[in-house]
Amino acid sequence: MATGHGRLHFQEELRALEEQALGGLDLVVSTLDRTLEALEHQDIELASIVVADDDRIDGRYLEVQQGILSLLALQAPVASDLRTVAALLHVIKHVERMGDQCVNIAKMLPVVGFEPPSDEVMLDHIFKMGKLARSEVAQSKQAFLLRDVRVAEDLVRQDEQINRLNRAVFARAVEVGTDADRREWAMSMMLVARALERIGDNAVDIGEQVAFVVTGLFREFSDASTPGQV
Repeated sequence: MATGHGRLHFQEELRALEEQALGGLDLVVSTLDRTLEALEHQDIELASIVVADDDRIDGRYLEVQQGILSLLALQAPVASDLRTVAALLHVIKHVERMGDQCVNIAKMLPVVGFEPPSDEVMLDHIFKMGKLARSEVAQSKQAFLLRDVRVAEDLVRQDEQINRLNRAVFARAVEVGTDADRREWAMSMMLVARALERIGDNAVDIGEQVAFVVTGLFREFSDASTPGQV
């Protein structure tokens, strides 16, 4: 049986790991900001920085994962702590996935070039999606930090808006015209929209982990958030 000192040490280590994991969401917010700025200004140099900086998010993922495994090797947690441990493993994986989606967007910029054809309606949809995705990431952190299931469930409302905008981008791409360059740009923007939609879905998945930590039961908030998808 663990001593009181051992339990206290475990709690301190777990709090530190939670801080590291949730700090990963701050990294995603700043990365997403740079990604959207690169997209808005067709800044290929900034996009290349986004790609290179993904190592920071990957490093955070490995640090938290290794920290949790080391913690489990030292002491068996009680049920409530075990839920937090399990949830943090999910959270940091979603952080890593969201970082990858930012990289996917950044990698599209060199494909479309410095002065690609564009469509203001599609771009407006995409930047609205970006704003919502950023909000979702920040809110998922707040929900986990506060253990607030209502805040977590509210992520679905924003995610539904992202999903509607994603469908609107697809519909607009179909109507964009017959010019080959314009169609290629539109297809690229569809991939950008899809990546933003996935960032939102990952934020909802983190919200579901909040509910799991609080209640001990896992449930999906909506069909838009499907575990196992990248």
